[in-house]
Amino acid sequence: METLEKLFAIVRTLRSEKGCAWDRKQTPETMWKYLAEESYELEEAIAKQDMQHVCEELGDVLFQLVFILEIFQERQAFTLSDVVEQVEKKMIRRHPHVYADAKVSTEQELLVQWEAIKVLENKGNGQKRTSALDCVPKGMPALIRALKVSRCAVNEGFDWDDIHGILDTVKEEIKEFEAALKSGDQNEAAMEFGDILFTLVNVARVAKFHPETALSSSTAKFEGRFRLMEKELKENKVRLKDLSKHQIDLLWTRAKKSYERQFLSGP
Repeated sequence: METLEKLFAIVRTLRSEKGCAWDRKQTPETMWKYLAEESYELEEAIAKQDMQHVCEELGDVLFQLVFILEIFQERQAFTLSDVVEQVEKKMIRRHPHVYADAKVSTEQELLVQWEAIKVLENKGNGQKRTSALDCVPKGMPALIRALKVSRCAVNEGFDWDDIHGILDTVKEEIKEFEAALKSGDQNEAAMEFGDILFTLVNVARVAKFHPETALSSSTAKFEGRFRLMEKELKENKVRLKDLSKHQIDLLWTRAKKSYERQFLSGP
């Protein structure tokens, strides 16, 4: 708490009459956007395993949270102690197998227990749900929201038998996408492409990795390889657009091998 108080002191100074006009006019509605941006920068640092950058971005995320909390404290809505106490009680309540005598033996049982507790919490708060999907925020990024929607449906008993069934569905969706492309119907093609992505999200769910993390890592890998390719082009004073397809393939192959040596090889 003492360490956090240093950040609160900075926020209070920034929002004071002797502080910064920009900081004074900020609201929770404006600040959450900056929190989202910092969260994505943190995710990128984690994907790159850049510990110095991770430390920096964690600080940025923490500062945004403190900033938002201080605004609510100014309004006397609640305090840091209220927030800590509430989340402390929630985590203890949602882990009865740790803090009480509940028994769970599989990850699926843990998820079922978690969702059951959340339902009871919502009822206690007077929240009425008309669907199992009501708890999924509509403003989430599409890939993350797809995963959360899928998990909610699975908790209700709606799922494939196994991962092979999902992969078969992926193949079917690809055929439907190809047919839509052939027909020239762009809206239909976009919908079928979305079906492919949604089904692949479920492949990741069953395979027990996060699709957002997988895509982020894959994008970072592509970016690293492409930058190495750009470096070679610059050294040779050649433009990518001026190369033949065969030359580009050779350049890409060298970049992949170089990337593996630099970033993927063990110590």
